[in-house]
Amino acid sequence: MSSSAHPQAGEAAQRVRVDLAAAYRLIHRLGLDDSIYTHISARLPGPEHHFLINPYGLRFEEVKAGNLVTVDLDGRVVDDPCGLGINPAGFTIHSAVHAAREDALCVLHTHTVAGVAVSCQEEGLLPLNQWSMQFAGRLAYHDYEGIALDLDERQRLVADLGDKPVMVLRNHGMLTCGRSVAEAFKLMHNLERSCRAQLALQAAGAPLIRPSAAVAAKTAGQYTSFYDKMETGRLPDPEWDAFKRMLERSDPDYKE
Repeated sequence: MSSSAHPQAGEAAQRVRVDLAAAYRLIHRLGLDDSIYTHISARLPGPEHHFLINPYGLRFEEVKAGNLVTVDLDGRVVDDPCGLGINPAGFTIHSAVHAAREDALCVLHTHTVAGVAVSCQEEGLLPLNQWSMQFAGRLAYHDYEGIALDLDERQRLVADLGDKPVMVLRNHGMLTCGRSVAEAFKLMHNLERSCRAQLALQAAGAPLIRPSAAVAAKTAGQYTSFYDKMETGRLPDPEWDAFKRMLERSDPDYKE
C-alpha cells in the first residue's frame, strides 16, 4: 500500500528524510565531508528494506530531503530525483552493515584528516579522554582491502563489526551505526573530536595520563545508558534538536 494509505508511515519516512538531509548538511558544516565522496545512509520504514543515500556528484551542502536517492538492499535504484545515481563503492559498505544489523537504521562514514590519521596508527583510537572513553569496548576494526568495490568484502567487514556501534576502517576512515540518524551523527561528532584530541596530544609530546581500563569502561557505560534512554524515548534529545535549529538559521532549504 502507498504511504497515503498509511499517513503515519508517510510521516515517519519524511522524518527520516529530513533528519538524513540534516546530517549531510551538518557533516559539511563541521568540515567532515570529503568532496562528493563518503556517505550517510538511512533505512526507510516499511517491509521493503529501502534506503536513502546521497546522489553521486552532489556535495553534502547540496543534499536536501527531496533529492535523496532511494535504493534497495542490493543498491538498485528505486527512485532518483536528480538522475545522478549513486556511488557503488559507497553502498558496498553501507549495504553490508544494513543487511547484517537490524539496529543500524543509519550508517555514517567519513574520511577526515584526523580520522584517517588515527586509522593509520597501529594502536588505533586510544581511550585518553572523556570523548574517546565512550568508545571503550564499543569499537571495531577492519583492515583495508582497497576501494570498496569487491562485494566479497562485505562478509569480512560485517564479521569484524560484530555488534559494535563504531568501526575504524584501517588506513581509510571512520564509520558509525545508529538506531537513528541522530545517534549515528552524535557518535561521529564525538569520534572525530576524539581523533583530533589524540593527534594534538601526540603532537605535543608531553607525558600522557592514561585512565584505567575500569574508568574507561565505566565512562562508556554511562554514555551507552544515556543514548539508550534517548533512543527508547525515555529522554528527549536536546543536542540533536539544537543542531537542527542551527540549520534552520543557516541552511533552511535542507528540508525541501
